[in-house]
Amino acid sequence: MKWRRFYAIFHKEALHIVRDWRSLMMALAVPLMLLLLFGYALTLDVDRIPTVIYDQDQTPQSREVVQRLRGSRYFQIVEAQGDYPKIIDRINRSTALMGVVIPNRFAHKIEANEEAQIQILVDGSDSNTAGIGAGYAEALIMAYAQELREARMIRQGMSRPKFPIDARVRVLYNNEMKSRNFIVPGLIAVILMIIAALLTSLTVAREWESGTMEQLLSTPVRPTELLLGKLCAYFVLGMFDMGIALFVGVGIFGVPLRGSTLLLVSSGALFLFGALCWGIFLSTVTRSQLLAYQLSLLSSFLPAFLLSGFIYAIENMPVVIQQFTRIVPARYFVSILQGVFLKGIGFSLLWTDMLFLLIYGGLIFSLAARKMRQKMA
Repeated sequence: MKWRRFYAIFHKEALHIVRDWRSLMMALAVPLMLLLLFGYALTLDVDRIPTVIYDQDQTPQSREVVQRLRGSRYFQIVEAQGDYPKIIDRINRSTALMGVVIPNRFAHKIEANEEAQIQILVDGSDSNTAGIGAGYAEALIMAYAQELREARMIRQGMSRPKFPIDARVRVLYNNEMKSRNFIVPGLIAVILMIIAALLTSLTVAREWESGTMEQLLSTPVRPTELLLGKLCAYFVLGMFDMGIALFVGVGIFGVPLRGSTLLLVSSGALFLFGALCWGIFLSTVTRSQLLAYQLSLLSSFLPAFLLSGFIYAIENMPVVIQQFTRIVPARYFVSILQGVFLKGIGFSLLWTDMLFLLIYGGLIFSLAARKMRQKMA
């Protein structure tokens, strides 16, 4: 390989990127738009659940339950109904996700040391929110019941009960339990995969459609020089996109970066190289920009979004799907991003993920060069 020919291809592709302002704006604006959109709109936090309350008892004890629900950040009391069917109507209209019904004789049963029940109605169409919200409500009511029990025992001259087990929970790495700190690092991997694969998947196919590939075939340029020249031009653009993503994630969303920035950039370069190679490979296989675009969208966005652990935990997937995720490069980069951002771990624990990204990029580039060599023969 001669560097002169490589630089000529690199310079040609760089000029094409700069002059094609539509593609350039897409490459620069889409990462920023996706980060802002997903960062603000996509959240896994369950709080401020719209709740309707029906207090049939109207006693100090029942009003204390209502007051505790109002004071919790997990519930937003939208209305205090006086009719049971209206609660169901609000849930059917999706203006409330939960209903709390305090029955008659609630306080009387508490004073008589009998079991006092509270009904919790949850909209199960959103199973995740329903399960978490019901757990929050049950924990709040159980805490109030425990306080009533302790107060009764103290009034009777008994000592405060002691439980044999005291669970002390300590949350590591994400103390505030913000889903944004989990989502934004993974989103960087998804954005790089999409941008890299989409842009490079069109570059060789565009040469075939415009008729300039025949001119390149008549030059001494070799397949490796052609692919590397095109790839490096988009590599510079991709690293600039990664810089934008890191700035937005750390500067705007306040995601903590506890690990090495150099390690993060190095792993990002490996991942970006593999993503660009995959786009180049698709572009050499197909001679149609439309087909290359569709294939890159299906093979880059969907696996990176669904099978990387970005949103859905891989451990909860079927065994067959778990094994399939092992060939998805975004899975390893998401693991690196979360480890460097939140845990602050170093190369000694992440070298296997980085090794896979290196092998993946080299393998896909070899396949792309071989395919291009066959077409140029």
